[in-house]
Amino acid sequence: MDGEQGRQRPDSGKNLIKIPSYQEVFGNGAAASSSSSTPPSYNPPLPSAAAAAAGSSSSSSFSEAFSFLKSSDFYSPPPPPPQPSTAPRPPLAGATTTPSQSKNAILVSNRQKGNPLLKHIRNARWTFADIVPDYVIGQSSCALYISLRYHLLHPDYLYYRIRELQKNFKLRVILCHIDIEDVVKPLHEVTRTSLLHDCTLLCGWSLEECGRYLETIKVFENKPADSIREHTDNDYLSRFTHALTSIRRVNKTDVITLGSSFGSLSRIMDASMEELARCPGIGERKVKRLHDTFHEPFKRVTPRPNLVVPDTPDREKVSGQPSSTNDGTPEKPGTSKNKKGPDVKSALTAAFAKYSEKIRSQGREAAHEAGEGPSSSTMEGDKTKQLD
Repeated sequence: MDGEQGRQRPDSGKNLIKIPSYQEVFGNGAAASSSSSTPPSYNPPLPSAAAAAAGSSSSSSFSEAFSFLKSSDFYSPPPPPPQPSTAPRPPLAGATTTPSQSKNAILVSNRQKGNPLLKHIRNARWTFADIVPDYVIGQSSCALYISLRYHLLHPDYLYYRIRELQKNFKLRVILCHIDIEDVVKPLHEVTRTSLLHDCTLLCGWSLEECGRYLETIKVFENKPADSIREHTDNDYLSRFTHALTSIRRVNKTDVITLGSSFGSLSRIMDASMEELARCPGIGERKVKRLHDTFHEPFKRVTPRPNLVVPDTPDREKVSGQPSSTNDGTPEKPGTSKNKKGPDVKSALTAAFAKYSEKIRSQGREAAHEAGEGPSSSTMEGDKTKQLD
């Protein structure tokens, strides 16, 4: 009854909100009897299609009962639902990055967490990853970090770490931090282990230097070898300077002095030591270096001792006269042993004498066998004369 009187009361103001009763929301009659047996549900049924099929025309949904609130001054529409953002979330600290990002960053093993070396890698990006070496600097290069103080405590650590790498990397760097004073024996052991396993040893006396090594290798990963080679221009002055400075003790100032004094490289090469010494700033050692460089043969010939062939008595047998000296006087028998004749001349004379004697003996034997005494001997004499 109170609810019916409340509904018949006229509206006292414009902003008066009409609140429906319980019967209007959930219905009366059959709905009321059912609600007595079961607890009321605060999830209203679906709109009028299901209610019309059940035959309850007085019942309505909760949204229809309070639909008049949308036209009041106190209603404001709800905010739209948030749209799913397509931007990728930033990676968490210590998590591995995507493969595209890892190509441009130094991969650091998880066992290097807490190493103060990481604070000094500033010119290259780095990120933690589950890798075998301590640092992966490129697709085919890696690095193992060790300090000499740690090597003294664990001498076999470096050997087992290198064995874990196997043959997966082309460039394997051993980054050794020298943090002790007596470095002779431990550094010798680290060097020996690196050389035996085809590793490149880089020694750093501070953590800043070790970090700089890693940054440099990463920056020059895809650079060609021409970037660290000496570049020489093709103009005449550059080539002229490069040619003269390749001589020891000659610098660029000396090149300018020589060029202004002689004018060209050919004149410098033809200059004598006195002319080179007249140039200001060219000392005695530089003059000797320049002169020896331009006048020494390309192929050095070591002097050999002269081979002396003594005169043999075959020549005396052939000519029937004793051998004579260069003056034409006959040589004494006792002086031939002590005196040495010309090298080439005496050697050729002895060779021809032996060869003529051999030809004569062969001719005599052939004539004796064929029985052609005088004719054969004559032919042999003619051959001997031709050879002489």
